[in-house]
Amino acid sequence: TRHLDAVLAEISGFFAAHRAEGTWPGGVHVELTGDDVTECLGGAEEILDAHLDQRYETMCDPRLNARQSLDLAFRVAELLRAE
Repeated sequence: TRHLDAVLAEISGFFAAHRAEGTWPGGVHVELTGDDVTECLGGAEEILDAHLDQRYETMCDPRLNARQSLDLAFRVAELLRAE
């Protein structure tokens, strides 16, 4: 699984690398769902390791749930405004 903070840090680093090179970040790709899954840790709902078995449904990459996806979207919006 992944922690939302780690995903956000990677995206922030992606924007920082583009800023340093004078290029424009063309977009990000993340696995997400509108469903109330517990596949990634952290976020406003504070999903912990103990919660993973409650609604861990993916057989592949862990997905951000709806709330975590909104947290990520707002962070990306902040990064875009800073460009």
